[in-house]
This record gives sequence, structure tokens and C-alpha cells, in this order.
Amino acid sequence: MRTRAALLAHIPNTHRPYNLPEMGKKIAYKANRAGIAARLPAPAVPKSLAVDLALIGSDDPRLTDLELPIVKTAKQHDTQTLYLLQSVPGIGTSLSWVLLDEMHEIKRFPRGQDFVSSCRLVTCAQASAGKRSGTAGATIGHASLTWACSAAAVLLLRNHPAGQQDRARLEQKHGTGTAFTILAQQWARAVYDMLRRDTVFDMDKFLQSSGNGTGEPGASLGHSGMHLVTVLCHDAPPASPNAQAPIGS
Repeated sequence: MRTRAALLAHIPNTHRPYNLPEMGKKIAYKANRAGIAARLPAPAVPKSLAVDLALIGSDDPRLTDLELPIVKTAKQHDTQTLYLLQSVPGIGTSLSWVLLDEMHEIKRFPRGQDFVSSCRLVTCAQASAGKRSGTAGATIGHASLTWACSAAAVLLLRNHPAGQQDRARLEQKHGTGTAFTILAQQWARAVYDMLRRDTVFDMDKFLQSSGNGTGEPGASLGHSGMHLVTVLCHDAPPASPNAQAPIGS
């Protein structure tokens, strides 16, 4: 899946320097790939993209054959959790499988910060004689959950202008890398709260929580003076029973 995603990303990235009109359709679907390689004027570039498209086409049937038994197994394991995860914008079939497999059961995390820590989205504070000496524990938890939460946070904002504005605000304050880390932390807390309450994801509540300084502890500054953790202290707001219908990516 990651190889296929890299090939798909290479195609629009190759188009951008030529200032061509947007393709307008998702090339993840085979029916939308016709003529994509021929749009570029340079003689060698269309050949390179044609190779990308050929590799994507050869991977598609193999991934489909792999996905079918995984879907059946996941539904037998925990249909309700799988359904709730796919109600989150940005979480499609593949990400929901990763999260379900790595989490096992959400009840094994007593608190939201335990789940965020298992996702490797926060680090622990080190202190001696009441004085902070740095952080530790960056490798405690599951690397797959880190990837899944980070990817889902980015995809969640793709088609939501309000979320993109919130991201821009965080980037101005903390920088691009830290902004996405904060969003991934907030996303993980919102998903934990959603699963514990057994209700679907509420995008409006998520954006409200990410814009009001949620979870900024009073004394948790790092060496740079920046808040290390923005979601450790307070629970995410309750998800609404009137949330949007489930969607995939």
C-alpha cells in the first residue's frame, strides 16, 4: 500500500512544475488514469509516468485479493469499532484495519493519555529534585499507530477548509512539523473519546477542541519554551450523537 501511495503521489508531483491544469479526478481509480502520462511535453517524463501507472495497475488486483480476507476477519473481530473508525474523515479501509489491529480493545487504555502515549505521539518528562531535565520515551508504544494517526490527521484536513485554517494557525505558532504533531495528538484523543463513548466522530467538536487551547498544562515547557504536550491534561469533548455519517478515504 505504501509503495502504491508513493507511485500515486509521484504523478501529481511531476505535473506541478509544468503549471498544468489540475487533473480533476482521483487517479487512485483506474478509470481516471487514461491520458495522464501524455499530458507532459518533455519526451522522457511521460515514459516515467507510464511505468508508474503500469506498476499501480499490476498492484491493484493483488491488493484486492489481499483485502477481501482481511475485511472478513476484521468484521468478525470487532464490527462496531471498525464501523466507528470509518466514520472519521480521513480513515478509510486500510487505516481502520491498522488501528483496529494495533489497539486490540480500546478498553485496555484507562485514559486518553495512555492511548496517545501508546501511539508515540507524546514523550514523558524527566525530572530530578523537582527540576526538569528533558524528555524520554519516544520509542515507547507502537510505530504503526504513530503512522496511522499522523496519516489520518493529514487526510482529515484535506477536504475541510476550517481544519486547514486551524492547521495554518498552529503552523504560525509552532512551525509545520510541530503543528502536524499537535493535530495528530488531538486526533488521537478525539478518536479515543469517540470509541469509549461508542459514538461516531464529530468534526465540529474536533475543530473546536483544537482551537481553544485544549490540554495545555501549566508547567510542561521544554527547553525551547514550547508546550511539549497539548492534549495530555484534558479529555476531548464528547462526540455528538448527530455526527456525520461514516465515510472512507
